[in-house]
Amino acid sequence: MAKLSTQEIIDAIKEMKILEVKELVDAMKEEFGVDPSAVAVAAAPAAAAEEEKTSATVVLKDAGSTKIQVIKVIRDITGLGLMEAKKLADEGGNIKENAPMDEANDIKAKLEEAGATVELA
Repeated sequence: MAKLSTQEIIDAIKEMKILEVKELVDAMKEEFGVDPSAVAVAAAPAAAAEEEKTSATVVLKDAGSTKIQVIKVIRDITGLGLMEAKKLADEGGNIKENAPMDEANDIKAKLEEAGATVELA
């Protein structure tokens, strides 16, 4: 059997699904009697991060100093009533979950234009 380089092994792990990585870890435990899960688990998020996101959750972190403008934008985006939109502006939280990336970026831009601090999760 040809010896694989470290980079070839890492590249192979990056292409695996989480369940496949778990099966690999279990097989390594059985074969070598050691727990490589710290290494395998660290590789799985790296592979997931490389996949292009198709949707995101728009999260309001802070309404900023122009809270009234932010409340208006929240109401326009979500259709919430005044009290619910004010509570969301005061406390922060998810504005829209699993929005397509184009829509999420558009919502983020509108909220930031109104003075809010927003992130996509």
